[in-house]
Amino acid sequence: MSTDLLPAVHGDGIDALIQESLAPLANAIDQGQYPGDFMRALGSLSGFGAALPAESGGLGLDLAAQIDVIARVGRVCGSTAFLAWCQSACAWYLQQTDNATARARYLAPIARGEILAGTGMSNCVKHLAGIERINLRARREDAGYRVSGALPWVSNLGSGHLLIAAAAVEEGGYIMFAIPPGSDALTLRPCPAFAGMEGTGTYGVHLKNAWIPAEDVLAEPSAFEDYISRIKPGFLLMQIGMGLGLTQASLETIRASNQRLSHVNTFLDDQDESLEQDLQALQAETVRLARQGLDALLLDILRARARASELSLRATQSAALHAGAAGYLMSHPAQRRLREALFVAIVTPALKHLRKEIHALEQQAA
Repeated sequence: MSTDLLPAVHGDGIDALIQESLAPLANAIDQGQYPGDFMRALGSLSGFGAALPAESGGLGLDLAAQIDVIARVGRVCGSTAFLAWCQSACAWYLQQTDNATARARYLAPIARGEILAGTGMSNCVKHLAGIERINLRARREDAGYRVSGALPWVSNLGSGHLLIAAAAVEEGGYIMFAIPPGSDALTLRPCPAFAGMEGTGTYGVHLKNAWIPAEDVLAEPSAFEDYISRIKPGFLLMQIGMGLGLTQASLETIRASNQRLSHVNTFLDDQDESLEQDLQALQAETVRLARQGLDALLLDILRARARASELSLRATQSAALHAGAAGYLMSHPAQRRLREALFVAIVTPALKHLRKEIHALEQQAA
């Protein structure tokens, strides 16, 4: 991302933290080490709150600056860029809620990394797109709700972490809610082994009659549709940061490989010049949409998010091919980034999900 999105006083500190505390751990994180210390340190530099006002633990900048932070992390470690997105998304949810009590209780600690938080919205987002049924069910009880059910994959979780998710209400509609750390009704279960990105704190979540008081409900049924429309732009746009970081890192690998192998690498598809042009175009479009915020067209945001997946896949594959046999070593960053890019294209909303929503909106406009 353009260096003017994050002032040097903040960007230099974040870059130094990334190089000193994250870069040496990238392979270990890919294989299962959760970077909790780095996440808390990044939060102390307002790395999850670039778009938040200072009183909420932020930098008072904009959504483009937050995407820039995620992209900077992604140049070094895609797993941690995803975790930075999870944490930033939870801060975004709280910034947008009408529940002032929940916002006052959780927003600043999450933005500062004092509370780490997992976003369990994948199932709900796919449900709303007509892809799968919703797994969590809520029933109204007194001034709150009881929620039960299971979510198979929720990331950025662990002991002492907060969870944000959504459930269908028996009486009709949906709620979105937070479960603070320490809830006895929340059980985390290990997931099957992944091909990579094992250090993302990803668990199966099981809720059994979890009590959700009114102060922890981020959106009631009557406000749910409007709330989703407010959080969806940021949810999607911040994910683009993962793809931007991966693509930039892949360009660096391509250029380094060409110092020795340019005489044969010139016969490969997706040379650094064309990838650089596509990266700059996606960056410019992302900044434009991020600065429009809630006024940006959803169709344009979906298209940009899809381009981030497509470009990540192209760039990381090209980097591995440029590196040659070395790029097939498990220790080579190009090999790790191939798996990270595949994740960018699979994580909700997956590339096929994005294309489904794009097709539906294009049909409506026709």
